[in-house]
Amino acid sequence: MGLQMYSLLLLYYLISSLVCDAVAFAEASEGISDVYCERILRAQTQGTRRDGHHEFRLRMEGDPETYRPGSTYRVVLMATSPAYFRGFTLIALKEGREGTVEDDYAGQFQIIDEGETQFMTDCPPAVTESTPRRRTRIQVFWTAPAVGAGCVTLKASIFQKKIIYFQDEGSLTIPLCEKEHAFGEATETPEMDCCACGTAKYRLTFHGNWSEKVHPKDYPRRANHWSALIGASHSKSYMLWEYGGFATEGVRQVAEFGSPIRMEEEIRQKGNEVMTVIKTKAQWPAWQPLNLRAAPSAEFFVDRARHLMSFLTMLGPSPDWNVGLSGEDLCTKECGWIQKLVADLIPWDAGTDSGVTYESPNKPTIPQDKIRPLTSLDHPQSPFYDPEGGAIIPLARITVERIARTGQQCNVIPDTLDDIMTDIGHEEKKEDNIPETCIYSEWSPWSACSSATCEKGRQMRQRMLKAQLDPTVPCPHTQDFQPCMTPECTVEETFTCMMSEWISWSPCSVSCGMGMRSRERYIKQFPEDSSLCQHQIEETEKCVVNDECCESIMCSHWLEWEPCSTTCGLGTRRRERMIKMPSRDGSICNAEMAEVEKCMMPKCPIDCMVSDWSDWYECNKSCGKGHTIRTRMVKLEPQFGGSTCPETIQRKKCKIRKCQTKTKEETREVGGKRRRHGKAGCRMQSWTSWTYCSKSCGGGIQERFMYLKKRVKGSLENNCKDRKEIRACHVHPC
Repeated sequence: MGLQMYSLLLLYYLISSLVCDAVAFAEASEGISDVYCERILRAQTQGTRRDGHHEFRLRMEGDPETYRPGSTYRVVLMATSPAYFRGFTLIALKEGREGTVEDDYAGQFQIIDEGETQFMTDCPPAVTESTPRRRTRIQVFWTAPAVGAGCVTLKASIFQKKIIYFQDEGSLTIPLCEKEHAFGEATETPEMDCCACGTAKYRLTFHGNWSEKVHPKDYPRRANHWSALIGASHSKSYMLWEYGGFATEGVRQVAEFGSPIRMEEEIRQKGNEVMTVIKTKAQWPAWQPLNLRAAPSAEFFVDRARHLMSFLTMLGPSPDWNVGLSGEDLCTKECGWIQKLVADLIPWDAGTDSGVTYESPNKPTIPQDKIRPLTSLDHPQSPFYDPEGGAIIPLARITVERIARTGQQCNVIPDTLDDIMTDIGHEEKKEDNIPETCIYSEWSPWSACSSATCEKGRQMRQRMLKAQLDPTVPCPHTQDFQPCMTPECTVEETFTCMMSEWISWSPCSVSCGMGMRSRERYIKQFPEDSSLCQHQIEETEKCVVNDECCESIMCSHWLEWEPCSTTCGLGTRRRERMIKMPSRDGSICNAEMAEVEKCMMPKCPIDCMVSDWSDWYECNKSCGKGHTIRTRMVKLEPQFGGSTCPETIQRKKCKIRKCQTKTKEETREVGGKRRRHGKAGCRMQSWTSWTYCSKSCGGGIQERFMYLKKRVKGSLENNCKDRKEIRACHVHPC
């Protein structure tokens, strides 16, 4: 069977080659020279030409009517069941072009699966099959051309046995035109230097739209959040991240863990390439109405050399998924600064983790993949999967609005009323207590916060004194300070309760009529001062289920509730009922035949937790038999019947060296009499009081001493020494 198939394919290509050669000969005889990609063009015009009857379709993700220059799109060629195709070609031509020269082709294709697709040998801009075989779908990336290319057309040819499907219009053709830019809108990836003058100040506002209502598939109900947003205004010679590039270590830590610390270090290391570091705090939970929480925002500056803006923020939990903008140009072609930019954001994959669901286990991608947009066709288990290949609903929207301009402006188009009012508003906020004889430079960006933790720190900005016209008038205030904390910490989050978003309402307690339902939330973070959270963690309300169901059927009494699904903590329980008599009109009963509700069992086994043992303390004797101790602290007291705490002090014997119990007698003549000196000759004072404990909590030690009353000389000097004892104290946890 395999040999027969191979023979048929070989015969097919031989016939195709003969046809192509014949046409080429005919063209040559008419004086026409070889043209670019002539083989594929002949294949399009020769053979059987049909409309396909919608068996085949060329599809661009999101079904756009326009393209954005430089942007990348996923293109899918598919066949409806039971149709299939063996081979294909895919090209993208500029409007009105025939494909006879290289400049006729628009954009660039990118191979996704080398086992399925490859670039055509004799026509590099075209994509074709890697091997001829039955298939129902292929996909590639297409990067749109640069600004000014105009309208383009994506065309596909389908080869099925001896039939060639090709269309100038219809389901195998996608016409696209370049998205027009209104005055004041940002330019695309900059191909030339910015010509704007002065500086501009912007406010970036992040509006999260990632919620269970908008993105219901597998939405994580617990711990859903946006990480701290991190970005910068920068020059075009430095890119924080970009599609098709590889994630830096800083980008990886944001993408996988939501930590902006390393990313900020990378940004600040770029020195003069960066004008402002852009930061906002994290958002827990990911979505809340604006009347409960204001959208996070940050202000930043741009100038002629640093006129691009980039940022990213992680959606968590997720493998390595983020949203953001890369290299967004705020300089206009008219040498001005854009007034307002609004962009909807879809998720992208950092290429560092191979998970396909929100809560996939960590699985590093080795080797690391390139950064790419997520699509609705990535994986059937993806929360964004759509078998039709539709566009992903945006997860967030970013608004960047100019709030001030400083310095002389050089925009070609005269200022609008909005421009003038913006500048006037900025001037009204300027300090009015600066002496007129003092001329300063602009303030520098704020420095990094002096605190690396959630403790309050401060940050500084500076400006230079350019001129002092009157030496007798002092020019103060060249430095400015303000309180700060690290980006992921705020006063509200540090010192108050942090509550989760409400979990969805439980089912109604009845199947018809009026019942009750409830919902819960949990405490994400307790206050630092160890006070109790007073926020409500459970809500109940009345609910009504279809009243008519009670009239149309006769149901038995509910059976007893089944045991709770857990032995401790929060669980669920279930009960059922049976229909005694069907409805009068014979219709199917719509009443609920089973109910599930939450049940709370006694709170679970919180056991005592203790720290590791400390090192053994010094022996309490200098010679002979003594003892030493070691301690450990209680980290968590037992609750709700948990196991009790084990011992926190251990004692063991110790022996430094053997004490000399007998000493040689010393004799000497004292008034003609012999005196005898031995151990009894050591005269000691009483024990001192115990010292203060070395720690106020967590396990310390106390000491006490016994000193010699009088020093002796001779052989007793080695035996008569001061003594010391130790004991543990304050072993309770801190």
